[in-house]
Amino acid sequence: MNIDLLLKIGSYLAWGIFLGTVSALLIRAAARGQLSAAFAGRSVTAMIFALLVVIASSILSASVVFIQPQEVGVVVSILYAEGFRDQPLRSGLHLIVPLAEEVVTYPIYWQTYTMSVNPLEGAQVGNDAVVARTRDGQEVFIDCSIIFRIDPVQVVWLNVDWQNRYIVDLIRPVTRGLVRTEVSQFTVDEVNSNKREDLENSLNDKLREILEEKGLMFDRFVLRNITFSPEYAAAVEQKQVALQRTAQREYEAEQIRKLAAGQADQVKILAQANADARVIQATAEARALQLIAAVLGQNPNLLTYQYINKLSPAIKVMLVPSNAPYILPLPDLYAGEAITSVYSTSTLTVTPGITFPTGIITPVITPVQ
Repeated sequence: MNIDLLLKIGSYLAWGIFLGTVSALLIRAAARGQLSAAFAGRSVTAMIFALLVVIASSILSASVVFIQPQEVGVVVSILYAEGFRDQPLRSGLHLIVPLAEEVVTYPIYWQTYTMSVNPLEGAQVGNDAVVARTRDGQEVFIDCSIIFRIDPVQVVWLNVDWQNRYIVDLIRPVTRGLVRTEVSQFTVDEVNSNKREDLENSLNDKLREILEEKGLMFDRFVLRNITFSPEYAAAVEQKQVALQRTAQREYEAEQIRKLAAGQADQVKILAQANADARVIQATAEARALQLIAAVLGQNPNLLTYQYINKLSPAIKVMLVPSNAPYILPLPDLYAGEAITSVYSTSTLTVTPGITFPTGIITPVITPVQ
């Protein structure tokens, strides 16, 4: 508890005790019919002494002032020509001249003044947002806060100029006016985009300059929220929905393009693989034919041997000339017994019992040796 408060309480108690005691003595003396005796002798001396003590306690309590650490005091005095002391009182215990001087205290801690559309958030009850119009005529509602403190060095002049009205008559109207002026420099789309930071920075700079000239230390302007008119909000929502749909369609088209590109790549890969396989196969076949040609060049009879091994059991007649390895089927032969063909290097052998059509071939039949 502050010492100056204790002194004031003690002074009030002293006055109460003194007045109560004097009243009781007077009432008792009047009841006894000795009222004149109550103002004579030692009783008067005692009352005068008690009165002096009470007055001294009152003077002492009025002379001592304790300033809290978070406060600063301005001394209003009739002893100075200006009507105040030019230096404020900082935290601690101070003496002033009773009845001639008075101390007005101001807080020097950081304060926040808020103007909000929410009825319970702002400094004033109700919708206290700043209503402003953008450059293109759209109405917006600005929720904002101002963080500031009183400059202890300039508190005397703040008291002279504004007293305790510095919030209502200085900070509030200046802030609301600057917000409206700055918002009018931007379109509604700019306020709703990255230009919002530019708006906040501009308000910070201009408020700092104005308030510091008036004895206030400015910390920052906080742009808490921007609310748009219902019509503009609905239009923005519809625009966002349309953009979202367009983005969705573009995404789907991109997926289709990727799928088509993937399928095309797959076809190209398969075609390339088939082409490579055919090249490899052709190369292998060419290599095989080269090997076969080389082998046949060394052993021509090998081809005839392969033909004989590949003969179908359904063949009825086989002509085997002695000078060439050709197989000549005769489809017009009469049906007969199965033919057994024998290869000979010097003769042509035909199985007995087979009749050849006239005019087709006249074989020379040589018995098998």
